[in-house]
Amino acid sequence: MILVRHGQSSFNVKRMIQGHDDQSVLTELGEQQARRVGAALSGIVPDAIYASPLKRARRTAELIAETLRQQQPKFPEPQFSDDLKEISLPLWEALTFTDVEAQFPEQYRAWRQQPENLIMSVAQTDGSAADFYPVRAIWAQAARFWQELLTEHRGQTVITVAHSAINRALIGSALALGPESLNRLYQANCAISVLNFAGGWGDAVQLESMNLTGHMDSPLPPLRTGFQGPRLLLVRHGETDWNRDQRFQGQIDVPLNPTGQEQAARAADFLKEIPIHAAVSSSMLRPKQTAEKILAFHPKVSLARSQALWEISHGAWEGKFEADIEAAYPGLLSQWQTAPETVQMPEGENLQQVWQRAIAAWQDIVAAHSGGDQPQTVLVVAHDAINKAILCHVTGLGPEHFWQFKQGNGAVSVIDYPAGANSVPMLSAANITMHLSGSILDKTAAGAL
Repeated sequence: MILVRHGQSSFNVKRMIQGHDDQSVLTELGEQQARRVGAALSGIVPDAIYASPLKRARRTAELIAETLRQQQPKFPEPQFSDDLKEISLPLWEALTFTDVEAQFPEQYRAWRQQPENLIMSVAQTDGSAADFYPVRAIWAQAARFWQELLTEHRGQTVITVAHSAINRALIGSALALGPESLNRLYQANCAISVLNFAGGWGDAVQLESMNLTGHMDSPLPPLRTGFQGPRLLLVRHGETDWNRDQRFQGQIDVPLNPTGQEQAARAADFLKEIPIHAAVSSSMLRPKQTAEKILAFHPKVSLARSQALWEISHGAWEGKFEADIEAAYPGLLSQWQTAPETVQMPEGENLQQVWQRAIAAWQDIVAAHSGGDQPQTVLVVAHDAINKAILCHVTGLGPEHFWQFKQGNGAVSVIDYPAGANSVPMLSAANITMHLSGSILDKTAAGAL
């Protein structure tokens, strides 16, 4: 599933709330962004494209299809679904955010802080009023769309073009996040996200990437208004020979191979224009080498090293291939792949132990770079399991959701924090790998941890 938000609209420029209101149309920049999405999807042959019927999304889908049809004459025509419409905000639509905050202060605060509890009293045709929960409603809408789409298109590739809140609901509901998570996820105009479903609704799902903006000459999504806390760039180390061979490495200190060195160099080039104020890496060799490559463009930044960010200890599995593990521990590898939170690695760690040390280290990094006059950008370079634990943590998920986040070698994820103590982070981008292959798809080695 390839999810796209519509291009910049006339209401976006005026900072007006759109919802179901259909006055807003694409700006000239929005049309350019839509064509760039089409170019970024070149080489991908989808089975279908669905879009919201609202003008701004409809036009975006039409421009994407028009661009792709230049290379794929039989590219399918967009189909339109009301279940891809933007969130309904009947009392606020066509008002500016400033006006809404002034006229509906309590509701606006709920929208920002407890979106699942946002309630509107909506007039009915008989003159009565009914309570309406917009965010809960769009989560139900997203689940309904998934159930119908996955039934019809099982095993196929589908593009959807919709809006900010419905895309966040589609991603959130797929990952088993509830409506309270609306503001933990970000969708920029014409950003691309990729979800992989193992089967139908309720089967395993993986977020391959989220909120890719590199095709619009914006390597990282812009910082949202109000996010004055730190921005953390979470990077997985480059490839090792053991990643390539699918051998479990864990806490064995394997260095980067030539491909990994190249991935680190490409990550460095990708981030060279991004101001970085501080950097922390696992003290193991492969993330340290990756971090040092990136910091070559930031010579004034020193690298702190942390043992708390070491990869999971696989214990007796380290140095072994999957066939060796299955022979020695029948069934345990399958359990690790389906219910990882239940596995104690023989002579190693379990995920709860990894969670405790990784999240404690992460919170220390956030605290150390919060509260300043200017937002700080901090580079954090670690490992697959550590990064997955952190991504679960910032989105509000536990160890049972460990496999839902993909982390490619040399990938970059972005986590932003609002100002203030105990602030809820936003996952602004996940598993960016376009700098490694030029594709929106993660083409890095699918090796063992």
